[in-house]
Amino acid sequence: MTRYTVGLKTGSISKALTVEAEDALIAGLRAKLGNPTAVITYVRKSNRRGDRRHPHEDLADQSHGLRESD
Repeated sequence: MTRYTVGLKTGSISKALTVEAEDALIAGLRAKLGNPTAVITYVRKSNRRGDRRHPHEDLADQSHGLRESD
């Protein structure tokens, strides 16, 4: 499976999640399932180098609540 980064926005709070999925549509839907009130702003393939420098929350880490982006 491929890792995707999904950007979500709830009100004025933005966050990015990393999701493993077969394709981008499934990644977006998985993120939306965990955050039904959020708006999906983007879905892209994860970038190893950039995502290592600025790690995103994994979909499995949902118990921590919303994480603000810089």
